Amino acid sequence: MPAQLTMLNAMANRDFEQSLAKHAAWNLRWLDLKDRIFEKLITDLTLEEARRAKALIDARGLRVYCLSTLLFADKVEKGEEHFRARHLAPVAHTLELARILQPVYVRLIAAQSAERSTFANSAQFVAERHPWLFECYREAIDAIHAAGFKTAIENEIDGSLFAHPLEVIDFFEALDRDGKAVFTWDVQNFWEQGTFPTLQVYEALRPLIGFYHLKGGQTDGVSNTLAWRTCLEDASWPVAEITRRVVADGVSPVICLNPSHGKPKPGYDYANTVERDLAFIRRAVPGVE
Repeated sequence: MPAQLTMLNAMANRDFEQSLAKHAAWNLRWLDLKDRIFEKLITDLTLEEARRAKALIDARGLRVYCLSTLLFADKVEKGEEHFRARHLAPVAHTLELARILQPVYVRLIAAQSAERSTFANSAQFVAERHPWLFECYREAIDAIHAAGFKTAIENEIDGSLFAHPLEVIDFFEALDRDGKAVFTWDVQNFWEQGTFPTLQVYEALRPLIGFYHLKGGQTDGVSNTLAWRTCLEDASWPVAEITRRVVADGVSPVICLNPSHGKPKPGYDYANTVERDLAFIRRAVPGVE
């Protein structure tokens, strides 16, 4: 089954209308809307701005795949009241925007912990110390589902609750929302949290993956730790091998490019990195359009 490519909208251009033009020029059919939409985060748009954005999107013949919100991107130690006010309450407005923009997915972020180094399994940690978090996620997922959309929960960095496959598996089991929520596997974020990307990691996560995020990155040559920001073609992890499996298995019908993390590598050519990543994936992975 062919897979389509997309990218975070501002990667194409920081101006929203120019970004749409670039998507069309690069033969990208889908949009992942996060920020720089009339200089706003997706969740900060008014309904009128969402209608304006939809008209511009329709005029280019594009469609929205994901509303990449930052909801739930916060330290769990801030407590239930904070999460309900800051991250659960905005779901209602986000869904009003979704009814206009018509995405497939609404993204939530896997929460973080200031105590990340003190526990080995976040699902157990949350169940014992912050059980309310599961219920907040369930309420958000159920509201998104009732509105006709799907939830994608993405792993982040900086103490993310998702640092290795078993944590993701156990967390989703605790959520008990099969058919309503999927895992967005951001490969490099997982790597930064300590899990180097391999086919074995993919196989463990595969039953939960619904969306796949690509970033490059190189090690320092001494360990598997991410050191340098690079294009996909120069990445230290097996980009083509894993992506071929993702496409063959059909787990992520749309694949999203993200900017690489890491320090700038001395002497590295950073010109036209987005175009180079698009060209590489289309060349290296049969079935990617």
